[in-house]
Amino acid sequence: MNKEKKASKSFIVKWMWRGFFAFIIGLPLFLILLSFNVFGDLPKIEELENPKSNLATEVFSEDGELLGKYFIQNRSNVAHDSISHWMYDALVSTEDERFRSHHGIDLRALVRAVVKLGNDGGGSTITQQLAKNLFHDKPTSKLGRILQKFKEWIISVRLEKRYTKNEIIAMYLNTVKFSGHSFGIKAGAKEFFNKSPKNLNVQESAVLVGILKANTTFNPKRNPKNSKKRRNVVLKQMSKNEIISEQVKDSLQKLPIE
Repeated sequence: MNKEKKASKSFIVKWMWRGFFAFIIGLPLFLILLSFNVFGDLPKIEELENPKSNLATEVFSEDGELLGKYFIQNRSNVAHDSISHWMYDALVSTEDERFRSHHGIDLRALVRAVVKLGNDGGGSTITQQLAKNLFHDKPTSKLGRILQKFKEWIISVRLEKRYTKNEIIAMYLNTVKFSGHSFGIKAGAKEFFNKSPKNLNVQESAVLVGILKANTTFNPKRNPKNSKKRRNVVLKQMSKNEIISEQVKDSLQKLPIE
């Protein structure tokens, strides 16, 4: 009986090791095949450098005054140096705390998401979210969703190689939806605070980053109480990451959203 138990245990251990080594060897091979479009096309490098989006056409007078816009989506891209640093700090503190140190994929967050079966909603970096926003239609099948996630990894690494961290954040903020009317940080800052992205202060930046979690639930016009609660969560994260002090966080959390 003991010999049979030992043999059975040895058999299980042997197959566990085989499965482990198959995974270690198979995953890189699968990613290589994926990068060569074996399982469907990936964006070309030219698309990464010149992402397509439904930009608004802006009409200006001779003296530079904006007269109006024509658009399918109210979106106008802005360069990374035309966005308030508070937007960068608020976004990184809330969405991707290790953004400055990883190369597109945060292995710690990924392992945590796998262990918790995705219940904490984590795992995707800002770069991965950008890849998803720019290059993917939402797949309908489970296999399609799995393939998309691996494609996001590859695109994320390519983005990190070609762009600075601030450029990646700017590209991300230019693609996200702030409301049914506003796509991108320029339109969002104008709609909610009548400001350019460059002039956003810390609490306004926290509101806009808060909206990204759910642009209806945390819309400050439609749901001001929810928006304030979410803004305060973002401010708490900024304090946790030592972007602002505890005292500043406490004073800002008391302010109404204007």
